[in-house]
Amino acid sequence: MEHEVKTDRRILRTKHSVMKSFLELYAEKEFEQITINEIAERANVNRGTVYLHYTDKYDLLDHCMEDHINALISRCKNREVSKSSHGMVQEPKPVFDYLQDHFSFFFTTFSNQRVFLFRDRLLHFIVVNLMDKMEQPDNPPVVDKELKAQFLASAFIGIVEWWIRQRMPHSSQFMAEQVKHLFEKNQVYSE
Repeated sequence: MEHEVKTDRRILRTKHSVMKSFLELYAEKEFEQITINEIAERANVNRGTVYLHYTDKYDLLDHCMEDHINALISRCKNREVSKSSHGMVQEPKPVFDYLQDHFSFFFTTFSNQRVFLFRDRLLHFIVVNLMDKMEQPDNPPVVDKELKAQFLASAFIGIVEWWIRQRMPHSSQFMAEQVKHLFEKNQVYSE
């Protein structure tokens, strides 16, 4: 049993090293120019080890995006549980803090030609979050809930993308306050 834990840790370290190497290369050059050989060399593993964990560089990018989306979801859910708030909608600051903490990845992703993959995943996460918050059975909405969620999520992603591409000219606190005011004005939740 003790041997299994060591094996798991080695696998985790190897995957972390491969992911870290990939992200460094992703920040340095265009995605299409990155090769598995470069990733393996930088991670100090052979290319077979990379293929053992990921089918190709697209799979590696997908895992990376999935990890960031899951981290955002986790951060929002932890906030909801710990503060009985409304997650990203009520308190968007943790989302902006996370984006700021991982600036390199997000800047590269939003600057890359493959931005639509990440944008679609982020959009889905935000739409689901917004639709949950717009449940108001005693006050039927004038605008369809799903359309409103799509509209607001698209606007939110546009703001995030602008903020990141402009190299974060405002603090995460300022951005969170601005987004919160926009959500309030659009009656995503009652004040």
